[in-house]
Amino acid sequence: MSEFTVTGSFQARDGWQSFEKQIEAENENVAEEHILAEFGSRHGLKRTQVDIEGVDA
Repeated sequence: MSEFTVTGSFQARDGWQSFEKQIEAENENVAEEHILAEFGSRHGLKRTQVDIEGVDA
């Protein structure tokens, strides 16, 4: 498993908030899915409220 850095923004109450998270995953697609699931779980956001701009190894 590799470490990926996922950058993007999510819809907060006062506008869009940028984020940068590091996550271990098998590939870039799995890293994106983990980030979307985490934001949905922790912040109650839908996938349309999270904009992933890039995934770097």
